[in-house]
Amino acid sequence: MTTPSEPGLDPSLSVIMSERRQLINLAYRLLGSLADAEDVVQEACARWYAMTPQQQQAINSPGAWLTKVAGRICLDVLGSARARRERYVGEWIPEPLPKPSEWVTADPADRITLDESINMAFLVVLESMTPAERVAFILHDVFRYSFAEVAEIVGRTPVACRQLASSARRRLRETQAPAAPAARPGIVGDFKRAWEAKDIKALIGLLDPDATAVIDGGGLVSAGLHPIEGSEQIARYLLAIAGMSPGLTILERTVNGQPGLVAQQDGVTVTVAAFDVTGDRIKHIWAVRNPEKLRPWTAQPQP
Repeated sequence: MTTPSEPGLDPSLSVIMSERRQLINLAYRLLGSLADAEDVVQEACARWYAMTPQQQQAINSPGAWLTKVAGRICLDVLGSARARRERYVGEWIPEPLPKPSEWVTADPADRITLDESINMAFLVVLESMTPAERVAFILHDVFRYSFAEVAEIVGRTPVACRQLASSARRRLRETQAPAAPAARPGIVGDFKRAWEAKDIKALIGLLDPDATAVIDGGGLVSAGLHPIEGSEQIARYLLAIAGMSPGLTILERTVNGQPGLVAQQDGVTVTVAAFDVTGDRIKHIWAVRNPEKLRPWTAQPQP
């Protein structure tokens, strides 16, 4: 294995390798799509390599430069994503991620660090923000960039970026239940067992009466085109799914840092479900069935 000091090694390679994971983590939070995040980082790196060695050496902080470029690309992608999602078949849900030790694809450097800024409920709220709000908020509140640095990426003044982040925080507060009780431990496991037992009464009891379930099939597999509302309707839908898939195996897994469920058919992951729990009831379920969003889960080994 060569070292940066050896002749013939591209000196900029170490720059790319040291920044890649940070860039992937940033781009995923900004876009909610691992595939898009990988494309953004690849494009940012391509722009770095397109410069001459003299131009690269003139940059005092390559990491800051790559972050600025990736942030601007993400801003453009977010703008076009709204139009693309208007054409998306059914509901669009951010790509679910397993915990780092359970990734079955991708280089370890591409794995996302899990924290509160990665749970599905948080990512879904980010989808309601404008592209500029989302970029300003994530860069400042999650990655701790100053508003002066954010301004260079967003293309607005630091004062405007401060206002964008403030607006994003307000959106988050509006979606949070006031003084919400802590989630009851083990509720997702109880939900799994009730589903396996086809116990509709137990399922309904675990769901908030006004619960919603959103299924993302992307037009590639069967999925409801609209959210399912109400505990009884959700329970009946789940039992219908179980009835149509007699060989379905349900596993408890960590999904975006929170307890979730994975459904496998003949050992292949076909659905990943994330949950939002308030107190002792499940308030939201987000189930991703689009196979293009399940790459990190594909062919996960049975326990």
